[in-house]
Amino acid sequence: MVGSKLPEPWLRGSLPDVAPVQRAVLHALELAKEDLERWSSDLSEEELHARPGGIAPVAFHLKHIVGSTDRLLTYAEGKDLTAEQISFMKAELDGESSRAAIFDQLARHWEASANRVRSFSPERLSEPRTVGRQQMPTTLAGLLVHVADHTMRHVGQAITTAKVVKARRP
Repeated sequence: MVGSKLPEPWLRGSLPDVAPVQRAVLHALELAKEDLERWSSDLSEEELHARPGGIAPVAFHLKHIVGSTDRLLTYAEGKDLTAEQISFMKAELDGESSRAAIFDQLARHWEASANRVRSFSPERLSEPRTVGRQQMPTTLAGLLVHVADHTMRHVGQAITTAKVVKARRP
């Protein structure tokens, strides 16, 4: 719950029916959702796209979290990226997306991503996978852990940018 005094998701004893690796990823996604709601949900359209000091705007980080998670989970599923996924990636930094569209994508992203993470069998975690055009080697577990790591990296950047933008409010 946003704004509550609850401990972080991983300390709540939740998801006992989920295998440990997937549970950790789901906890990271839940924490990301809560942190982003807390720090970015009240940003205006202009603030969402602001680039203080030339850094990437909060809008980019929100769109990148959606797109990168989708792409990483596609690789985890052993699939290649679609043309739509590549187009989304190329558009992540554009300022064309409206506030409503960004938050709608983000809202749909959390549940869809959680369902995909839950779908992997723990017995398959050591299976080999590849990433990108260069087919860099990894494992299913490596990709799932990177979903959590990469998401939280961009959450931190989004929060920092949101704080700077809010500090500039009149």
